[in-house]
Amino acid sequence: MSEADAATSVNVAERLGFKDGDLIQELGYDDDVDFDLRDDIEELTGSELLDEDDHEVVDAVIFWWRDGDGDLVDALVDSLTTLGEGGVVWVLTPKSGRDNYVSPSDIQDAAPTAACTALPPQASPRTGAQHGL
Repeated sequence: MSEADAATSVNVAERLGFKDGDLIQELGYDDDVDFDLRDDIEELTGSELLDEDDHEVVDAVIFWWRDGDGDLVDALVDSLTTLGEGGVVWVLTPKSGRDNYVSPSDIQDAAPTAACTALPPQASPRTGAQHGL
């Protein structure tokens, strides 16, 4: 990875609000996730991402979501199970035009039903749309 790419990765992890000492749970892991972003989050927080089997209270959740993954409302409700007070769920989707793309409006529609508040999507040059809930 080039120095510029590394700086962009760290900036994305920082822009998501992660900091040293945070516990982050990762849901929806598959072979299409952004491995560089995962590594950068782990480096920034100083700990490995927790997986779906962990039950610790976490500061944030990164949630890889693709079209066809199932019921988004149910998945969002499940993502709140271990989320601490004041925590955020980041829904990370494939970029527009890629396989399994999810429209921001789908996430914005599902969020209130799951008792979440959707923030405006943030475009990332690497991960596609990022939606904070």
